[in-house]
Amino acid sequence: MNPEPEQDVLAASFDIVARQDRTDDAISRLQTELDEAKARLARLGRSGASRVALAAGDSTIEVKGFVDGYLRQGRETELKGMNSATGAEGGFAVPAEVDVAIAATVKAISPIRQVAQVVQVGSAGYRKLVSTGGAASGWVSELAPRPGTGTSNFKEINPPSGELYANPAASQTMLDDAAFDLESWLTGEIAVEFARAEGAAFVNGTGVDQPLGILRVPTSTEGDDTREFGELQYLKSGADDGFDVGPDLTLVDMVHSLRSSLRQGACWLMNSRTLATIRKLKTADGAFIWQPGLSDGQPDRLLGYPVVEAEDMPDIDIGEYPIAFGNFQAGYLITERTATSILRDPFTNKPFVHFYATKRVGGQVLDTNAIKLLRIEA
Repeated sequence: MNPEPEQDVLAASFDIVARQDRTDDAISRLQTELDEAKARLARLGRSGASRVALAAGDSTIEVKGFVDGYLRQGRETELKGMNSATGAEGGFAVPAEVDVAIAATVKAISPIRQVAQVVQVGSAGYRKLVSTGGAASGWVSELAPRPGTGTSNFKEINPPSGELYANPAASQTMLDDAAFDLESWLTGEIAVEFARAEGAAFVNGTGVDQPLGILRVPTSTEGDDTREFGELQYLKSGADDGFDVGPDLTLVDMVHSLRSSLRQGACWLMNSRTLATIRKLKTADGAFIWQPGLSDGQPDRLLGYPVVEAEDMPDIDIGEYPIAFGNFQAGYLITERTATSILRDPFTNKPFVHFYATKRVGGQVLDTNAIKLLRIEA
């Protein structure tokens, strides 16, 4: 019997086994590298500002300790070293995941926050220099001396701010119920109260321990080139019911009173009752000047610009400013401290437990050329 075929088979078997061993080694190395990568991602996720969980629906240890330890049972020891604020300072800073959820909900239901410029600040005060006029310029030949130019004028913007607070309450029985989603409930309650309070302040705030509202700024009929810095221009309606004989003409004038560079990104601001009046208006040829959004998620439009409903804007009445038009991203500045603090209070209103949430928020008109108002006058 010839032994060569057996040797060939045996050699092939050894070769297969060797290749399998190399494959197993490669798979093992890949698995090790994958595990190390997962570990690095987990560490980055835990240390990141947002502390986003790697698995959908999972909460970090910090969030679980905050919700189950402090909010449900009042155990402050689990929060030591995890939060920037202490109980003696007025509450504990909520974990970043909870703060992000509150901020997202507030933005979704706060109309002016959706369109204004929002700046995160780390201290109570925020200052910004705004140029009220560019430096002088001119033309010269290639070799001619360059004369000195005028100096720009600047104004300091220091948005007034105040402590925004909410104080939702739950019974201890609710807190003891493990099925009660305390995190979602508290996030929603705080966000709704924050949005309601700041929405009113961004429109009518006095600037004393709260933002300075859009309608609290001095007004003038003068144009951008002649109006004093810090004054908003308003246009007269021409009739005590809101509009003159050609209602579209009044609104067209508002659009074109805004500089062309600011019209991109501009929108209308009014409450739902004013919008109901606007929706009934027609041009001279019978066409409605209001146009509904063409698809879900698209805003309604007036003369081609989106309409934002802000219920704190006044109704149509003599002497009121029911409609604003402008680029609010350039025109209104909102400042806020990044962290929301919560103080658990089980003593004030037994058997209910109150959660006193605070956040510092400020606001002020930034560029008075970027917002125009309609004043109701006969």
